[in-house]
Amino acid sequence: MTHHILVVDDEPDVEALISQKFRRKIRQGEYVFTFVQNGEQAYEQVTQSTGKPAVEMVLTDINMPVMDGLTLLKKLNRLEQPPMTVVVSAYSDMDNIRTAMNNGAFDFLIKPLNFEDLVITLDRTLAAVATVKSSQQQLAQAQVQLMQSEKMSSLGVMVAGIAHEINNPINFIHGNLKPACSYIQDLLSLVDLYQETYPQPTPEIQNYIEEIHLDFLCEDLPKLVSSLSLGTERIRDLVLSLRNFSRLDEATVKAVDLHAGIDSTLILLLHRLHADFDKPEIKVVKDYGDLPLVNCHPSQLNQVFMNILVNAIDALEEAVKHRAFSPTITISTKVTHHHSVIVAIADNGTGIPEEIRSQIFDSFFTTKDVNKGTGLGLAISHQIVVKKHGGQLICRSTPEESTEFVIEIPLDRSVNIEAQAQLEQMVSPALST
Repeated sequence: MTHHILVVDDEPDVEALISQKFRRKIRQGEYVFTFVQNGEQAYEQVTQSTGKPAVEMVLTDINMPVMDGLTLLKKLNRLEQPPMTVVVSAYSDMDNIRTAMNNGAFDFLIKPLNFEDLVITLDRTLAAVATVKSSQQQLAQAQVQLMQSEKMSSLGVMVAGIAHEINNPINFIHGNLKPACSYIQDLLSLVDLYQETYPQPTPEIQNYIEEIHLDFLCEDLPKLVSSLSLGTERIRDLVLSLRNFSRLDEATVKAVDLHAGIDSTLILLLHRLHADFDKPEIKVVKDYGDLPLVNCHPSQLNQVFMNILVNAIDALEEAVKHRAFSPTITISTKVTHHHSVIVAIADNGTGIPEEIRSQIFDSFFTTKDVNKGTGLGLAISHQIVVKKHGGQLICRSTPEESTEFVIEIPLDRSVNIEAQAQLEQMVSPALST
């Protein structure tokens, strides 16, 4: 690992001393020193390092022209992520050193510099930098996990609630359509019987028959009821897809058919796949292999499918604005020879530029406009696949041509997930007592 250290001192001998004393670490790439002569130059180095490795540590003299070390220290500590700062001064400047420590300096050194003290101070400071970085990463990961849990929990509760509210009335309607159809057939048969028994209706009845177009009514009414039945069937399928997507009525870990989860997610996204006045239909091509049931967290994997498919749809909708083509999403699944399941979701949209592909799984990274996305979807998906299921989530992309996300879930790991969940269920009651 390479550490980037900024040395701020207006004495040229300091640069020569440090370069000589640390020549081995510099040559091996462990340390990279940058030397400037005053606080103003140092502040520019720290704040204008776009595209360059961040400065981890600042070693600064106190008494310097243009901007002294105390002013530099105060300005650095106003930054969102200030580097660790060690101040250097003579014995006669102990008041300044005390002031620097009170203003956030991590440590201090006395001039003339003692090489052994300098080595110890650098090691201690860089160790503190590593600790802070680790804590920040853990905090960021905890924040993402918390947001993921809240997002998925609220989404699951909302989806399950909607499904429940729709399910009851639609079951009532669907259940009554069958007897309604039977009653209608009975009434139509009665009309036929009346026409056979009384072939010459009164003028008043004859006029009403013509007014209501009785022949057309008798022919169309069964078709109308059949259409209503078909509509309720489609709504019931949608409700089932909502329930499969949320899966709140099932155990946390369950052996599931991944194809059912993908299909349920696609049904929920039908409104975005259909053609609209300003965009063509997005075609979905399924190349499903013969998959076994997979022990997993089904609602979380469904969330992964949702995140990736939504991103693919977004990319295709953007691409059709700039070129004429047939937008297509291809979903393929298979079992590999090393006992894992592969789900690949590809689109023929805009692709992802090479310079941002390495950042797509970073928390809060997004290329979408403000209020169009949080940048959490792929970060959450990566955690679910990698952390929760011990798998891999890989992105392959050709700019301006295609993007493919490959989800790999090891089958052996899925068994361990189920065993762990069963153990947790056994231990939880014992703990509660």
